[in-house]
Amino acid sequence: MKIGYRRVSTEDQSLDRQDLGDCDKVFEEKLSGASAAARPALQDLISFSREGDEVVVFSIDRLARDLRDLQAIVTTLTDKGVTVTFVTEKLTFTSSASDPLSVLQLQLMGAFAEFERAIIRKRQAEGIAKAKAKGVYKGRPPKIEKSKIIVLRRAGVSPTNIARELGVSRASVYRALSGAVEAAA
Repeated sequence: MKIGYRRVSTEDQSLDRQDLGDCDKVFEEKLSGASAAARPALQDLISFSREGDEVVVFSIDRLARDLRDLQAIVTTLTDKGVTVTFVTEKLTFTSSASDPLSVLQLQLMGAFAEFERAIIRKRQAEGIAKAKAKGVYKGRPPKIEKSKIIVLRRAGVSPTNIARELGVSRASVYRALSGAVEAAA
């Protein structure tokens, strides 16, 4: 089975440019590549793949932005007998064939992806610091107003209706309410 994996970092980015060809199944997500553990579609792909499958990824940095994660993912898949192919870099990894040059390229490209992510974070932090110094950056406004949730719940409004009224998820309402119970105890 040919399995695709596509990832972008944010909701407003498009997956369209990551052409994987014809795949039997494609796993997609719009999440940062900082941590493999925090990406449910990637974890589902790893669980779903079986011996003899081929996992196709557009480029190395789409699979991971951390060299250790990249190596662990590729090793986990190839140990299961899964072939891993990176379209852009034209690299393929299998459990039966170990090409030292391909491994070196994977490690170098993974290191560059990790470096690029670190530079982006540094620039972002510098920009935020400058904006704060000018007084134009206040940070993200809190999405959930816990006090409103508590007041509405005490007034007898159901968690579902609270969520609907405030434009948040029910899970957020329950989290806020459980925090209020713990704080009151």
